[in-house]
Amino acid sequence: MSEKVRIITDSGCDITPEAEKEWEHILCVMPFAVSYNDQTKLDRVEIDIDEFYKVLKENQEIPKHSQINQIQFEDKYRELYNDGARTIIVDVINSHGSQTYSQAVIAADNIKEELPDLDVRVVDGRSYSLGYGYPIVEACKKLSEGQSVDSVVSYLEDWAAHIDALLVGFDLRHMKKSGRISAAASFLGELMGLKPLIVLYDEVTQVLKKARGEKAIIDAAVETAAARMIPKTPYSVITTTHPDLEKEFIDKLTKKIGYPPAMISKMGVVVSCNAGPDTVAVFVRGQDRG
Repeated sequence: MSEKVRIITDSGCDITPEAEKEWEHILCVMPFAVSYNDQTKLDRVEIDIDEFYKVLKENQEIPKHSQINQIQFEDKYRELYNDGARTIIVDVINSHGSQTYSQAVIAADNIKEELPDLDVRVVDGRSYSLGYGYPIVEACKKLSEGQSVDSVVSYLEDWAAHIDALLVGFDLRHMKKSGRISAAASFLGELMGLKPLIVLYDEVTQVLKKARGEKAIIDAAVETAAARMIPKTPYSVITTTHPDLEKEFIDKLTKKIGYPPAMISKMGVVVSCNAGPDTVAVFVRGQDRG
C-alpha cells in the first residue's frame, strides 16, 4: 500500500478503540460534536460511552449531535495532504440521516483548485454504526495488503449497497422521544409487552417483526438475521446496557449462523442519541439494493 492513501470516517462508525488504534496510520476518525447538559463535547475524544448511557437513562433531554461540516472536512483534507496523502477515501454515515456525506462532497469539490493533485473519493455508508464501520476496518486491511484504491472504493460501495441494520429495542422510551427512527415512533405494542425488530437502511426504517417479551424478540431477530444475510458473509453486533440479553443474542446468532460476529462493539454516542441505551443490533450483508 502507498503511504499516501488515507481513509476518513466519522465517529458514528462505532469501530472499537483497539481497531482505531491499530489502523491509525491509515484511518482518521473525525468526531461529531454532541451537546447535552448545557455543554458540548467531542464524541470518542471527550465522552465515555458508559457515562453517556447513564446520561441517556437519567435525563429527559435528548442530546443533540451536529454534522461534520465542509470547513472541517477541508481542513482535514489539507492536514492529510500536508502529511503526504495524495488519495483520500471518505466513508461516512448514512446520507439520509445526516448531511455529513454532502458536506464531505462539497469540501472535496471546493479544494480541487487549491490541491489539484489530491484525489478525494467520497462514499455514502448508507447505514449506521458498524454497518459502515466494519467494512472501513476491512478497507484498511485491503490497502495494507496492496489492493488498489479503485478496488477498495468498489468494496465499500458494494458493502453499502447490501447492508441491513436489524435493531432490537428493549425499551422504546428514548427511541420514541427522539423521533429519528420513525418505525419506533409509530410502534403501538408496548402496553401489551410487545418488542419490535426494526430494519434500517438508506431512508427506510421499518418494523419487520414484533414479539412478546425480550427473549422472544431476540429469537425473532436471530431467525430474521439468518434469513436475510447472504450465507457465509461476515456480520457484526453492537451492544449497550443489557449484557445478559446481549450475550444470549450473540450466542444464539453464533449457533444459528455457524460462526461468531466478525466485530462486536458498543453502540456509540451518535447512534445511541437516537436509538437510546436499551438496544442491541446486528448488521448483515443482505440483498443488493442498487
